[in-house]
Amino acid sequence: MNDSSRIHYFTMCVSAFSDRKGLDRRDAFNYLYNHSGIEFLVDCYEAEHTLSLNDAVDDLTLVCKNNGGTIE
Repeated sequence: MNDSSRIHYFTMCVSAFSDRKGLDRRDAFNYLYNHSGIEFLVDCYEAEHTLSLNDAVDDLTLVCKNNGGTIE
């Protein structure tokens, strides 16, 4: 995968997270960044991009919660 495909996937994940959690996209990105969600997407891209966006949002929610996040 090239960088533009990864960026597109990361953008889709942030958008899906923001939609499900009722956040604007900037707040969603900041939350994910501050609670290791973005790092998780980068590190686990090869596995995560094979899952549905709903599964990715579930995983991001758990990762962030495990790193001090409070959004359920």
